[in-house]
Order: sequence, then structure tokens, then C-alpha cells
Amino acid sequence: MESIIPVFKSALILMTPLLFAAAGGLLPALAGTLNIALEGLLLIGAFTSLAVFYHTGSVAAAVSAAAIAAGAVSALHAFAAFKLRANVFIAGLAVNLFSSGLCIVLSQLIFNTKGVITAQNVPGIAGIYLFTALLLIVIIWVVVYKTPFGYRLRACDKNTEALISLGLNVQFYRVSALLLSGILCGIGGSFLSLNLGSYIPEMSAGKGWIALVVIFLGGKKPFGLLAAAFVFAAAESYSIHAQSLWKFPPDFILAFPYICTLIALIVVSVLPEKK
Repeated sequence: MESIIPVFKSALILMTPLLFAAAGGLLPALAGTLNIALEGLLLIGAFTSLAVFYHTGSVAAAVSAAAIAAGAVSALHAFAAFKLRANVFIAGLAVNLFSSGLCIVLSQLIFNTKGVITAQNVPGIAGIYLFTALLLIVIIWVVVYKTPFGYRLRACDKNTEALISLGLNVQFYRVSALLLSGILCGIGGSFLSLNLGSYIPEMSAGKGWIALVVIFLGGKKPFGLLAAAFVFAAAESYSIHAQSLWKFPPDFILAFPYICTLIALIVVSVLPEKK
């Protein structure tokens, strides 16, 4: 039991950014536009939040800046996809590549380094973020299933003709979903760097891609996201603690969460899609 408690606590911490990213990715998915830029948006949020905290010492300012920065990048994504009619998936990949390179360039300009950036005296915020992430799941459930906006958002994927017949703009809801996706991913990214007290290049470490799997493994349901995110977080947490227990090569143990992701992808692709 004593060995389970640290794994459980660590899983809750690791689950937090996954929940923000998956919650953000859920909204475009429900609107019929899968956002594969989650990885890059997490990076933007992580870098921006630490850079702002480094200069201001304010967590509120750091989180707000992360949300605004990632939201702005999502606005560019939406502009390219819906206004310029670029392929939404290629535009999403471009966001991932752009975000990674942009963080390196800005790090060089602001901090004169392309490596780790560290901020001092970052307060403990893990509990607040976890509570906010759990509350966010409830809020998204209410919005998606109990409000006109949620009904119309889901209709963008299932019945666009009905929206058009009512004189509603389908593109408005899809763009709104992408913008909200960026904001939530930015907040999730801010947790990565503020919780650590440092920004490390590519510190999202595939969490944006895992969040996409979480969306489908959770059945595109808000509470399904919670269960799926915890499963992946528990796998990662266990792999970290198992390094001191198993005699397998460390690289194999650290690959355990990604093996789980691969298995989940196969399972999701095999299972019939629910109508």
C-alpha cells in the first residue's frame, strides 16, 4: 500500500496537463475538426508562462499570458484552416513545428540560451491546477450537453445542414472551438513549466499526442477523458517509480507509457465507432 500511494499522487500530477490538453482538443473534435496542434500549444504555454513569471513573479500573469499566447497561435491556425482554406491537419503540424522553433528563438533573444530556463521562488500550484482541471471537466460537460452552444457545437460534426437551415454559421463554432482549445492547452502548458520551476525544450514530451489518444479512448466524453487521462498518467507514474524496482533497461521502462499509448491506438482503431 505504501508503494501505491506515491504512484497515485504522482499520477494525479501527471494527469493534470493531459486533462487540460485533452479538454481543449475535445471541443474541436466534437465540432468535426480534430486539432493535432496540441503538442505545440502546450510548448507555447510552457515557455510563455515561465518567461512572464521570470520577469513579473506573478503566477496569475504567467498563466494569463500562456492562455493568451496559445490562443493567439490557435487563431493563426484557424485563420490558415478556415480563411485561407489550408488543410487543417497540415496547418496543425505547422503549428507544432512553428511552436518548437519559436520557443528556441525567443529563448535565445530573451535569455540568451537555447537550453533550460529556470525561475526562482515559484509557489506550489499543483493542487490548484488539479482542482481546476477537474472542475473544467464538469464545466465542459455542462457546456457541451446543457447549453445551446454545446448543442450547436456537436451539430457541426453530426448535422451541419440543420445549423445552416437555422441561419447559423458552422465556421463560427469551429473557430471558437479551436480558440478555446488553444487557451486550455496554454494553461496546461503553464503547469508543465511552473510546477517544475523551469522551461526545458520539448518538455511537452508527447503529451499533446497522448491527449489526442485520450480523447478517442474516452469516447469523446468529458468524464471519459478523466478516466483515460488517469490511465495514461498512472502508466507514466508507474514507469518512473519502477526504475528503482525492475532490473530492465531504463529506456525500456520509460517507454512503458508510450507502449500503452500504442496499444490504446490499436484498440481504438479496431473497436467499432459508436453512432
